[in-house]
Amino acid sequence: MSVTNQKQVSSPTQSAAAQKTVAPYKHKKGEAYMNPKQLDHFRTILNNIKLGLGEDIDRTVHTMQDEATVFADPNDRASQESDMTLELRNRDRERKLLKKIDEMLAKIESGDYGYCDNCGVEIGLNRLEARPTATLCIDCKTLDEIREKQVAK
Repeated sequence: MSVTNQKQVSSPTQSAAAQKTVAPYKHKKGEAYMNPKQLDHFRTILNNIKLGLGEDIDRTVHTMQDEATVFADPNDRASQESDMTLELRNRDRERKLLKKIDEMLAKIESGDYGYCDNCGVEIGLNRLEARPTATLCIDCKTLDEIREKQVAK
């Protein structure tokens, strides 16, 4: 299989080194939705993202320990604190994503993965390829976003 037919599986918080390449699932005509082959495909994607996030978290801990120097210059100290704050915020987002990945892996095991939490309709393979942690079908997500915009006004 050529590299051009493969898809980078990543989250917004993953570094390039942590990304894993997984070929997109090829749906066959007449194939049942969320059959064992499809579930295994998405399990692999989710586990790869989880592994990459774990590596990033470990790297951050080591980096923060190594860079824990006290600067005499207030500007240098402020810059270091700002960098650490940003890094910690990113790690918090990754922690939340790890929790969501664990929830999706549990849904795969229970047989609920790939179905909308609101209406029970199939989320769709293409949407799950783009966002493996999706819990809403595109219609419910669109309605959700419209409600958010109306509340924000």
